[in-house]
Amino acid sequence: MLARLSRGEATVSDLAEPFLGEMSLPAVTKHIKVLEKAGLVSKTKEAQYRPCKISKEAFKDVADWMEQYRVYWEESFDRLEAYLKTVSPKKKTKRKKDVRKEK
Repeated sequence: MLARLSRGEATVSDLAEPFLGEMSLPAVTKHIKVLEKAGLVSKTKEAQYRPCKISKEAFKDVADWMEQYRVYWEESFDRLEAYLKTVSPKKKTKRKKDVRKEK
């Protein structure tokens, strides 16, 4: 639904269409209400239609919040990589066959 709304406004029916085989219309409506409550989607009233649109401001806030964690995880992975380089096993040398076993 969010991917569809990223392309522009859509009615509840438009948003429900791809999911009608898997979800009921009331379930789709409930999902949209959850997105509205989270501030990710807004719904307006135009005659009998209820067009929904994505809240760009909310997604900017989400992206800014996630950026903090992206930096944290990149730094953590860099530290892990450096640590793993210090503890990685050295290549084993081939042993000569035990002469006693060959006889």
